[in-house]
Amino acid sequence: MLGLLWLVPALPLAGFAVLAIGGGRLPRRIVSAVAVGSVGLSTILATLVSVRHFWLAPKGGVYSQTLWQWMRLGDFVPTVTFSLDALSLTMVLVITIVSLLIHIYSTAFMVPEEGYSRFFAYMNLFVGSMLILVLADNLLLLYLGWEGVGLCSYLLIGFWYKDPDNVRAAMKAFWVTRIGDTAFAVGIFLLFTSLGTLQIQPILREVAGYPVGSALCNAAAALLLVGAVAKSAQLPLQTWLPDAMAGPTPVSALIHAATMVTAGVYLIARMHMLFLRAPTVLFIVAIIGAATLLLASCSAIVQNDIKRILAYSTISQIGYMFLALGVGAWAAAIYHFLTHAFFKSALFLGAGIVIKTLGGEHDIFKMGGLYRRLPVTFGAFLLAALTLAAVPPLTLTFNSKDLILNQVWLSERGGDVLWLLGVVGALLTEIYTFRIVFVVFFGPGQGKPGARPSLWMVVPFAVLSLVGGLVGVPELLNLLFGMKGFYLYLQSAMHGPVRDFGFAGGELLFQGIYVAVSVAGIGLTYFLYCHAPERVRSLVSTPAGSILHQLLFAGWGFDRLYRTVIVGPYVRLARLNRGDFVDIFYVAVAQVSRVVSFILSLMVTGNVRWYVAWIVIGAVIVLGLVVIL
Repeated sequence: MLGLLWLVPALPLAGFAVLAIGGGRLPRRIVSAVAVGSVGLSTILATLVSVRHFWLAPKGGVYSQTLWQWMRLGDFVPTVTFSLDALSLTMVLVITIVSLLIHIYSTAFMVPEEGYSRFFAYMNLFVGSMLILVLADNLLLLYLGWEGVGLCSYLLIGFWYKDPDNVRAAMKAFWVTRIGDTAFAVGIFLLFTSLGTLQIQPILREVAGYPVGSALCNAAAALLLVGAVAKSAQLPLQTWLPDAMAGPTPVSALIHAATMVTAGVYLIARMHMLFLRAPTVLFIVAIIGAATLLLASCSAIVQNDIKRILAYSTISQIGYMFLALGVGAWAAAIYHFLTHAFFKSALFLGAGIVIKTLGGEHDIFKMGGLYRRLPVTFGAFLLAALTLAAVPPLTLTFNSKDLILNQVWLSERGGDVLWLLGVVGALLTEIYTFRIVFVVFFGPGQGKPGARPSLWMVVPFAVLSLVGGLVGVPELLNLLFGMKGFYLYLQSAMHGPVRDFGFAGGELLFQGIYVAVSVAGIGLTYFLYCHAPERVRSLVSTPAGSILHQLLFAGWGFDRLYRTVIVGPYVRLARLNRGDFVDIFYVAVAQVSRVVSFILSLMVTGNVRWYVAWIVIGAVIVLGLVVIL
């Protein structure tokens, strides 16, 4: 069964090839069958392979499958090899299951849109690229998948390319993430020139022998961190993700839940031994995570667009993952990735249903009263919101976010300050999450009637919400994974310590704190948006409140800062150089190409005898040149 591992990424890529080549000529039913069927088969195989690996894991817990030799450049002989361990197994299961449900949802969501086959071709390529990324056993193959998801994000964010705003959003995502991709590439070159290999496991074994804080480990870890920060939309390269909401809602769900933004988290977790040898860089990871989760949460509180609220929420929750990685809580970070993938994709799909129902409306304050019109959507959305907010009974013990906070408190790299920042972030999470719930479903009914949601949209959304609620209960995962426990199983791939409080009642005490924070946040949100909404309006109307609101609404002004410091000067410099000899040369090349193209077009007459004559003339000219030379 493990020998079929290669089919897990190959099937979505095969679906992409079919749809990219002939999808435009196929009926939509066939397009849907190819897109959903290929990802569905990949999901089934991933599940079977994962069960086989978990119960009968090979020696060392790692299974490798070499498909072919990629290239040979002297002593450099990279191969296309897939590797499966607890970390990649978790990522593969989440990617395939979540992607399958999003594909099913998309078959109904995208029905009225042009480019139906093009959309699913991009989506299949997205899934295949992410699977290559997480299964790669060497950094070169990982980088191939890394660039693949970057390309797909550009194509899908700008899917509605006739709208210039969508094109600008796609370009912004492309260019901002290129910063990280370049740094990542330099880091790969550095590791290869220093260690002579790009295979991940040998690299980790090699760097384990380096002294802590060595120049190589610090430099390589810093370069990889820049790549992770850009891909996962963390400070200061987070500006592309809110604008990425320009794409269709299923794209937003896929980017935020199972692909793209989680790639940076996976990279740091996979290269954890390198980061352990660079404690300064690891501390920076924690600081970036703490700062990002707070700043993004504050911005989420004041947004009106339902998808932008969820976008800032993703930035914030990825911040929790970075915080966990920064204190060495590798398994806690991946566990939060697991739960986040399900409840965040559910929230996005629920937002898509609301938007469709209201005829394309995105402003939450133009919605309201939808708990009666959309009872199933309301129930599933509430379940996903409760999972995100970590509200009992979905937290029989600690959920993933609480587990991160515990590890931050207990870790020698963490401490009370980072823990307190994480708790404040949890309070803000309750506020922005239930602000959506109270305003959209219980606010004054102002929404205009639109299309009724299809069952093909409601069912995948409800399933994601339900699964998200279940994986939020650690006992259930431990039951499914036997005595090992899911958390310990993840820990086996990253060899980190499992920390506990060491005194009776410690877990109960901290759980009580987290529950109190959750209840306080929800209660405060209910009071402000259901009982006394005039308090919010009066606060925003004050001079200080207005300035703060504008600052948070604009994402702390990062876009304006970059336009002023980087984009503006670059554009002015380009305009100063306009019309110089470089421009003249390339303009001349373009003009010559147009003239030659026009001349050649005159030969296209549809007369076969003329075509034969031109072929003969061309052959005579070529033969004459050969004789002369």
